[in-house]
Amino acid sequence: MSKRWYNEHRRDHWRRKAKSSGYRSRSAYKLLQCQEKFNLIREGDIVLDVGCHPGGWSQVSVELTGETGRVIGIDIRPCEPIPGVELMVGDITEESTQERIIEMLEGEKIHSIVSDISPKLSGQYEMDQAISVDLVCMVMDFAIPLLNNGGSFVTKVFQGRGIEAIVRAARIRFSKVQRYSPIASRNSSSEVYLVCRNKLPANKIDAGETTIRVAVENELVDLGYIIDPDDEEPEDSGPIGFSVHRAK
Repeated sequence: MSKRWYNEHRRDHWRRKAKSSGYRSRSAYKLLQCQEKFNLIREGDIVLDVGCHPGGWSQVSVELTGETGRVIGIDIRPCEPIPGVELMVGDITEESTQERIIEMLEGEKIHSIVSDISPKLSGQYEMDQAISVDLVCMVMDFAIPLLNNGGSFVTKVFQGRGIEAIVRAARIRFSKVQRYSPIASRNSSSEVYLVCRNKLPANKIDAGETTIRVAVENELVDLGYIIDPDDEEPEDSGPIGFSVHRAK
């Protein structure tokens, strides 16, 4: 299996195209295809790239924003310097990292948030997909309030339970929300990109709406996807951890 994957990886069209074009990852073309379809980033924009390692999305973002724009990249793994990109190492889900990002912005609002974030895969799809959904919810809860009115947000998430709940929560905050699968995504991949455009002003958002993470968790409980605390607890399988990175 590993030999077959290696051979397919070497022959991959988008990988070879990214290498010849100077992009650090094939996923750069996923953002380019999202941009071509939805026009998410404009010249002069401030862009936050969440889970930026190894830097393909940041490279595309700095090309699109131009000399008058600003790109901030964050990942728990160090990223080689990219001209025009402000890189920082940290976990986007931790309060200390979030405070550093807010300090860097110095009161400015972000125009676009792009995220190719992914949990460290365990090979158990249901677990990986659940962690992916939870991770996306945490990123959205922190980052969306930093967006300028009319701003955009695009993130990767694995298909499965919780996707519909995320879409419904996003539609409360954006006027246009849809799922999109770039051509550059592998046919065997279960990933999908949630594209959110035109962030609504605060007075247009239901004040009683809770955070996206809590809203999604509540919906999963209602659907019977999460074990009731009063039910018998499952056997302890140990702690579940993740690291934010983009698969090579």
